[in-house]
Amino acid sequence: MVRIPIIRLGRGRPDQRPPKLASYRPEFSFRGLQVGVDNLRHDVHLSRKFVEQMRLHVSRLIIRHADLEGILDAQTVDAAKQNLPGGLRPATMSSRAAASDLKPLLSDLLVGSVNRAKVSGSIAVDLLGRTAILKFLKLELNSQFLLLLERGRTKLKSYEGMRSDRAVEFRERISQFQVNKKIILRKTSQDLFRTVREIEKETLARMRRSLFGADQEHTYALFLNPLVFSEDGRDPYLNAEHYVMLGNFDRDPDRFMRIRELFISFVSSLTGQRAIEESAMEGWLNVPENAQELVAAGQPDDATEAGQGQRLRLTAWLNLLERENVMDWVAASYEIFPLLSEYSPRINPQQLKNGLISREERERVEKLIAEHGRLSPESWYSAMARFSACKGSERAKVAGRFMRDFLRYHRDLRRLEALSSGLDAVNLIGSDRIQELSAMNGTLYEFLLAEEQKPASDKISRHVIIKADVRDSTKLTRMLLERGMNPASYFSLNFYDPVNKLLAKYEATKVFAEGDALILALLEYDGKASLPVSRACVLAREIIEIVRGYNHLLQRAGLPSLELGIGISFQDSPPMYLMDGDRQIMISDALNESDRLSSCNKRVRKMLNAVDTPFNVHAFQTAEVQESDEDLIVKYNLNGIKMSEAAFARLQQEMSIEACPPGVTNSWDSETSQLYYAVVPIGNDIFRKILVRVGTIPRIDPVSFALQRWTDQRYFEVCSNPEVYASFEAKTAAPK
Repeated sequence: MVRIPIIRLGRGRPDQRPPKLASYRPEFSFRGLQVGVDNLRHDVHLSRKFVEQMRLHVSRLIIRHADLEGILDAQTVDAAKQNLPGGLRPATMSSRAAASDLKPLLSDLLVGSVNRAKVSGSIAVDLLGRTAILKFLKLELNSQFLLLLERGRTKLKSYEGMRSDRAVEFRERISQFQVNKKIILRKTSQDLFRTVREIEKETLARMRRSLFGADQEHTYALFLNPLVFSEDGRDPYLNAEHYVMLGNFDRDPDRFMRIRELFISFVSSLTGQRAIEESAMEGWLNVPENAQELVAAGQPDDATEAGQGQRLRLTAWLNLLERENVMDWVAASYEIFPLLSEYSPRINPQQLKNGLISREERERVEKLIAEHGRLSPESWYSAMARFSACKGSERAKVAGRFMRDFLRYHRDLRRLEALSSGLDAVNLIGSDRIQELSAMNGTLYEFLLAEEQKPASDKISRHVIIKADVRDSTKLTRMLLERGMNPASYFSLNFYDPVNKLLAKYEATKVFAEGDALILALLEYDGKASLPVSRACVLAREIIEIVRGYNHLLQRAGLPSLELGIGISFQDSPPMYLMDGDRQIMISDALNESDRLSSCNKRVRKMLNAVDTPFNVHAFQTAEVQESDEDLIVKYNLNGIKMSEAAFARLQQEMSIEACPPGVTNSWDSETSQLYYAVVPIGNDIFRKILVRVGTIPRIDPVSFALQRWTDQRYFEVCSNPEVYASFEAKTAAPK
């Protein structure tokens, strides 16, 4: 092992505060899931439509990157010519699906995997689905390439004996297709990777955090690894683009294992320990941020004590790389990356790198450039000039950057290894017989597109009731009549009609409507994670926002505004129904409870008109009320949303609820309330934030409304005031 001196800070004084290095070990498991019929792997059946369409897309991507459009086309291939794993069948290329359909297709199945995990109550189900999709894509890349190559060879036989220009061109194109296999598959796989990464950023990450929290995000990071489609992580093009291109041969001074050994020796010198446990060192090597802690990634701030220590360590790291004849290779690796798009694959990337260092290799590179008339030497000469000019402080920056990039590469290699173990544990079922056997034994995990999902059971398991009550509707009706206006059209245009348009979006049904109230129901069926309380909260917010928007228009026209009070009640059981002729009438305790939740006491309303409060729901006890008698609590709900305690408990089960940081003003100085927030998925790429306030009920004087004391009773408000959300956004966006 390479040895370097212990680094000291100041005038010979040893560093009394060695850098604190973080540690990370990628892990992957399907904990809690049943193994399949072979008692070794987990049986997975992917949507047949997804499989067929994805084969079409992969085939088209390969043809495009091979520049064989018009020569080879995606079409039906005889199953006998394929040797696909797991009995999977070839694509039936009857559909002329556009390339733009790739993302929605992948998104549908990936979102379905998250929803299936929610129904199962285990995020490991989604990990299994995600892994199965990745395994299928990796297998399909090679399968479709071989199929296209076989078709090309078959078509080539029709040109035997022909000496036409078309025949010669076709032979050359097919030959080049085979030679460029690695490049074509890399470009195709990176298209797939970018698509999955976009879906992750736009939809999946937010949906998982909404439903499960962020506990497993470190595991999902394994799927966002640029090396995820590579076989062993040694692709020079990927390494040059995302990390740094290391050497591949034993004679190369910058090969992976040698750089790893140099880093271990460097860190050992900082601690003064001759040997550090392998597990500890392995953990440090997997954290790119350690490069910042050690050498500021090549750009330390000399004005600080920490920066001075980083400067000394950076100098020692640079000296180590120079002494071990590595630094020139590192600098050359960064300089050749801009050349790859122009000179490769005609010239091997490693040969380009060696050409910057070795005079003999440089002559070979220049000869190859000259032989290819379409290649210009200008880019090569510019790279040589930059390489020669890389000295002094610039060289130190490159050394610091190299440490960071190497640690990133080391981490992603270990992530690839961890994920590979998960891929090996997945058994993609293609045989109908094995699929039926696994399903009979209850060990089959199916991941289907939305249109293929079996209809949810028609058995209702639980339900939510929303009541929206119009404040002072009698007074409002009288005012309109006195002005010669139609109250019915007023309520219809500004309340009922806009709300009716929302029902399909939230899968809500109308239970009852009258002049001053609207009652809606959201039903949850067995086997479907429909998140009824979460959607009810967002629907209630949207009702308030719609009415608020219409009120602005009414005020401009000189018409009275609408004021609402909304109550949300949850019942962990199905409602009952009676029949009035052909009409169903719902019977549920939640109906009565939602009525109480939406109510507002007139005296309290007058009192709170003079109080500057950001909240729209409050509750009070008067002196003569018994604490256990909830019905006698004085309630306030003006343009607010009040939910029952059972609804709040169910919301915590449906979503990942997090406590908000302190900072949103309470209504009274002594009040103790807590805000919680959640992000609710309404569609595949539609998310709405809700803030829920858990308030404490005070006991007040019934005459003066003076505060006497705070009780132990609570009430629950879904915040509807935009100022509360603005305050929350400002608080969470502020630098910590």
